[in-house]
Amino acid sequence: MISFLAPILAVLFGVSIVLLYSKSKPLNLKLFLAFSGAFLLSTTIFELLPEVYSHVETKLIGVFIMGGILLQILLEFYSKGAEHGHLHHHESNTRFPWFLFVSLGVHAFFEGFPLKDHNTIIIGVVIHKIPIAVLITTYLIKSKLSKIQIICFLVVFTLMTPLGSVASEVLSISPTLIYSINAIVIGMFLHISTIILFESSEGHHFNLNKILMIISAVILAYFI
Repeated sequence: MISFLAPILAVLFGVSIVLLYSKSKPLNLKLFLAFSGAFLLSTTIFELLPEVYSHVETKLIGVFIMGGILLQILLEFYSKGAEHGHLHHHESNTRFPWFLFVSLGVHAFFEGFPLKDHNTIIIGVVIHKIPIAVLITTYLIKSKLSKIQIICFLVVFTLMTPLGSVASEVLSISPTLIYSINAIVIGMFLHISTIILFESSEGHHFNLNKILMIISAVILAYFI
């Protein structure tokens, strides 16, 4: 149940932040993004990676991980990097962002697969989703889309990760296939988290606050 509810609550929390606080002062998410990227990367390496390598042939897992990286690169070609916080609003946007909608939906659906058996990964996905939900909500509100379109976008985005988690549990999928899909998700997480770490500071330079956030995230992920 927690694998279904936690991603929903994360998105709702992100949307609430925008609705309640964004008008009073600008939201600076760079340090939070750095923390989320480091935490997601750490939980992926500490928990998901050893598991898939212990259940499926080593080289085949490497192929699936690389496939996940390439899939994420392809999705970001259409989403413009929204999965790692690289999303900019253009005043001329008047059409429903179908490419962004589909790309985020595919990414969110896949990331739901490993959640049912990994509580730490659930925390990583939740921490990752909050700032992304803030950025996407801000983007949609600033666009010229109707309220119905914005609500539909956010509802579908909110439900895709829980649907992926449900699909992994109710469908008759062999353990080997589950671990293979998880390997694809690992590739997606590796790409997203490393991009976040390099893009969350001006000029791609490390600073003390960012380093402390990253170290804190790694330590927290290790001990959870």
